[in-house]
Amino acid sequence: MKNKAIEEALQRASFYLENAGLENPRVEAEVLLAHLLETDRLQLFLKRTQNLSSRQEYLFEELVRRRAAGEPTAYITGTKEFYGYRFNVNKAVLIPRPETELLVDRALSWLNRLKSEGYKNIRVLDLGTGSGILAITIALKVNDVQIDAVDISAGALQTAKLNAARHRVEDRISWNCGNYFEVFNSSTTPPLFNLVISNPPYLTKKEMRDLPSHILDHEPCEALDGGEDGLDGYRKIFNDLALHLTKPSMLLLEAGAGQQKMLDSLCRGSGIFNSITWHQDLAGHARVLEVERI
Repeated sequence: MKNKAIEEALQRASFYLENAGLENPRVEAEVLLAHLLETDRLQLFLKRTQNLSSRQEYLFEELVRRRAAGEPTAYITGTKEFYGYRFNVNKAVLIPRPETELLVDRALSWLNRLKSEGYKNIRVLDLGTGSGILAITIALKVNDVQIDAVDISAGALQTAKLNAARHRVEDRISWNCGNYFEVFNSSTTPPLFNLVISNPPYLTKKEMRDLPSHILDHEPCEALDGGEDGLDGYRKIFNDLALHLTKPSMLLLEAGAGQQKMLDSLCRGSGIFNSITWHQDLAGHARVLEVERI
C-alpha cells in the first residue's frame, strides 16, 4: 500500500482532531507533524506532496491520538515558545501562558530604568521559577544583573537548569530548591533584591475542581492550587518580603481574575510600598501587580 503524502496525512489528522473537539485542528496537526519531522510548518507546505515513511505515519498517528485524548501539545513536543524564545517543558512544570509575558515587560522596564540611573549590583529574585522562563528571559534581555531563582520542586528546577543551558545563561542564575524565601533562612545576612518577581499558584479550591481535564490531568496541581481563596502563595511571599527588599526595589506579581482587591489589601498591610499599580492583560483583566519601594 502506498504511503500517505504529507498533505493527505495532515488532512486525515485534522479531521480526527476536529472530531475530538479541538479549536484549530489543522494548526495542531501541522505542529505535531513538523515536530516529528524536525522541520517547520512552512517546509511542510513546500513538501506537501512528499510521502511519509511507514514509521513516520505510525508515529504521527500516535502523536495525534495523544493530542485528541487531551494531552497538551507542548508536553507532546516537549517545547513551548515564550517571549520569542523556545523553552523545554514537561509535566514537572506549567506550560507558559502568553499573559505572563506582561510580567517580563514590566520587569525589563524597571531594570532598564535602574541601569539608566546608574545603579550597580542589581539583584533579581524569581520565586516559583518553574521552567525558568522569567529568570532566563530577564538574563537574556538584561546584562549585568545577578539573578536567583527558587522553586520547591526539584523536577521543575532540573527543567529550568536545562533551559538555562539551552539559552547559554546558566552562569547568570543561581538555583535554589525550597519554599519561597525560606531558602534564605540559613543566611547570616538576608540577601536583598531590587526586583522580586513571581507567578504564584492562584486558583481557588473551587476553580481547581472546575478545571478542564486537559489541564487537571496533565499540568502539576501544586503549581496551580493557591488554596481556599487562591492567595496562599501570596501570603507566604508578603510574610518575609520586607526582609529581602532593598531601596529602590519593585515587586511584580501575576494575579488571577478577581484578586485585585485582596492583593491591594496585602500590599497596604505590608506598609513597605510607595505605589501600587495594576497592568491589564489583552482581555482587560487586572493581571500584573506592580508595587514600588523607593
